[in-house]
Amino acid sequence: MEELDDIDKIILKKLQENAKITTKELANILHLTVSPVYERIRRLENLKYIKEYVAILDKRLLNKSITALCQVSMRYHNEAYIEMFEREILGFEEIQECYHMAGSVDFLLKINIASLDAYHDFVRHKLSRLDNIGTLNSTFVLKEIKYTHTINF
Repeated sequence: MEELDDIDKIILKKLQENAKITTKELANILHLTVSPVYERIRRLENLKYIKEYVAILDKRLLNKSITALCQVSMRYHNEAYIEMFEREILGFEEIQECYHMAGSVDFLLKINIASLDAYHDFVRHKLSRLDNIGTLNSTFVLKEIKYTHTINF
């Protein structure tokens, strides 16, 4: 992997703060012309340091204010069952994040949903119907203390 210099790091930090920052604004911050800044951004994209640009939405305004963290433990741990579970999870729009874990829990799911009733329906009619689930343990977020997509380096 190619080493990042200080200018690359500043570009990445500024893009994390505001993905809509213009190349001209970045060039002014870096005391460079627009062309080399543009080329650096393209290089960082091509090297996959920048995976994508997204808008972060307000879940409350979209009526998805309940956040559940669901711990899933599997009955069987062979590769076929794990792969099947991962494929099926990708089809559930309710699940925002899914992590394969080490430890006493096999998967951790982050689910944003409109209500506890909607969560109950999701678990009852979708999630619990997947093969090989041993146990589900759900916890609910009372208050978001820190929420960031920024990676410090």
